[in-house]
Amino acid sequence: MNSKLIYIILGMAAATYITRIGAQVLFGRTGMPAWLERWLRHVPTAFLTALIVPALLLPKGYLDISFGNSYLLAGIVAAITAYKTRNVLATILLGMVVIIALNRLMLF
Repeated sequence: MNSKLIYIILGMAAATYITRIGAQVLFGRTGMPAWLERWLRHVPTAFLTALIVPALLLPKGYLDISFGNSYLLAGIVAAITAYKTRNVLATILLGMVVIIALNRLMLF
């Protein structure tokens, strides 16, 4: 195995360890402050939004908010389903059915 690759793996392992142990060292005895815990609740939503929105709005590398964007239409259907049902499985299945139907019917 290449020594450069080993150094990269060890460096990433150290970076992961340091970032994870940091919270334990800081909050191990005192506990996490309530304001930080409230703030951290929004991190998964923000992260998921940052991943999904570009995929829906920029499917071909440029902004496409037309009815020809099947990803955006399926995303809107999935968002409405998630809001109405609060069911993750139903949201995923309906979103997949819509995107497959739109792409298979060659509407877009």
